[in-house]
Amino acid sequence: QVQLVEFGGGLVQAGGSLRLSCAAAGRTFSMHTMGWFRQAPGKEREFVVAISWSGGSTYYADSVKGRFTISRDNAKNTVYLQMNSLKPEDTAVYYCAAKLGPVNGRGYDYWGQGTQVTVSS
Repeated sequence: QVQLVEFGGGLVQAGGSLRLSCAAAGRTFSMHTMGWFRQAPGKEREFVVAISWSGGSTYYADSVKGRFTISRDNAKNTVYLQMNSLKPEDTAVYYCAAKLGPVNGRGYDYWGQGTQVTVSS
């Protein structure tokens, strides 16, 4: 079992930055691939980025490449999402998720409750 809680959402102007954190409870955090997803109003949830258990592999959606950076600290049971050059279309509820498996593909077993990110134009 892995319990996930996201922090760091808020309101930011276009071009600004935010850093989201996802704190995990559970002994097996360091074994899990961690991902960030987002869901905008009226849209389906979409994949944003994932990082392997070791941090050695990452996988980004094309829409955020070069702007977002995922990282993790297994000693702190935390995964981070640094978001730069934010755009209004990045506005969404952001969720972190965990699974055992590769950074690409589906199969996330655990989800946080989400944190709202709003980017004003």
